[in-house]
Amino acid sequence: MSASDLGSGRQGTVLVLNTGSSTIKYELVDVATGGRPARGIVERVGDTEPGRITHHRDGGSPYVQELRVPDHRTGLWAVLDAFKAAGPDLAAAPPAAVGHRVVHGGARFREPVLIDEHVIDAIAQLAPLAPLHLPAGLDGIRVARAAFPGLPQVAVFDTAFHHTLPEEVFTYAVPAEWRERYGVRRYGFHGTSVAYVSRRAAILLGREPDEVNLIVLHLGNGASATAVAGGRSVETSMGMTPMEGLVMGTRSGDVDPALPGYLARVAKLSARSVEEALLRDSGLLALAGAGDMRTVRRRADEGDPDARLARAVYCHRIRKYVGAYYAVLPGRVDAIVFTGGVGEHDDGVRADCLAGLERLGVAVDEGRNRAEDTSERVVSPPDAEVAVLVVPTDEEWEIAHETLALLGH
Repeated sequence: MSASDLGSGRQGTVLVLNTGSSTIKYELVDVATGGRPARGIVERVGDTEPGRITHHRDGGSPYVQELRVPDHRTGLWAVLDAFKAAGPDLAAAPPAAVGHRVVHGGARFREPVLIDEHVIDAIAQLAPLAPLHLPAGLDGIRVARAAFPGLPQVAVFDTAFHHTLPEEVFTYAVPAEWRERYGVRRYGFHGTSVAYVSRRAAILLGREPDEVNLIVLHLGNGASATAVAGGRSVETSMGMTPMEGLVMGTRSGDVDPALPGYLARVAKLSARSVEEALLRDSGLLALAGAGDMRTVRRRADEGDPDARLARAVYCHRIRKYVGAYYAVLPGRVDAIVFTGGVGEHDDGVRADCLAGLERLGVAVDEGRNRAEDTSERVVSPPDAEVAVLVVPTDEEWEIAHETLALLGH
């Protein structure tokens, strides 16, 4: 579809939909200016209790409505109703396109694609790889196509940035049938965030993306480390699912693969119950009784030994991956980049997870690191061999940018 097919709507604006397992996040993004004419969230999708939609229009008061959201279709139609009630009016001036965040593209989808029935069928076939997220994402796609039948819809895959992983990196040493028939391999996640942050980090360093080697630490409720060589992902901590790697809010990260079998024998737990516990009841929550790092930090500062241990385990795991990725990146590391809610805002985590790496040219300047600042910035000393950067992520802008790029804008 060409630009001439798009009508007279907001040509540089994309409606970005992130349809998650229990929430729907959305933003209307002006790619050229970075502006957000509107954004919002639908909460408690699929819950028996009432949910809520909160819609923010640039320059206006929030539009908030309590409503039952039994499924994603109901929630998505509520999003469209919020635009109608509080603006901007998408019927009068539709966006140029709709960009959908799709969590898992498997081995098939290595870049954004224009959505048609064949793509929808292919995504549905991948649902076993992300059973909580892909069916919800498909609901978002179907409702948006029904609401905007004349607009192009683009799927942007969270795994796509990692399609450059070398074969020796994405291959697990498991039976061939698992790999070939069931798609068991490393895929990696947070790719949209890492793509955006890597490009911004290069600009901050005054260099081109293909000239820099980076270790990107996306630290939020989900957390991952990625080694980026010249703009290409060459190693990443998340695997076939987003559960492998770093310690997270409720996810364990790396554990011994024999754990499910051991617990089946000694505790009579099913594989499903162990998987659920590692996904929802582990990580910071298991160690400190809270999955939010802000709460864990407050308790640690108050002397809570469990919270202190949780932060120590969390930072040790990050430090171990940083050291490993030094060995992976060819020749040098130009910068270590923090992003995500924890990475952007927790100066203590930044300092602690890099402590002891001075022999690798890594240092954090205490004053710069502790400064109250939310912008892109350098937190290492001016003469540091390896720059330490904080770059706020903007996955919505990246999805909108990739959507328009696919359409030739």
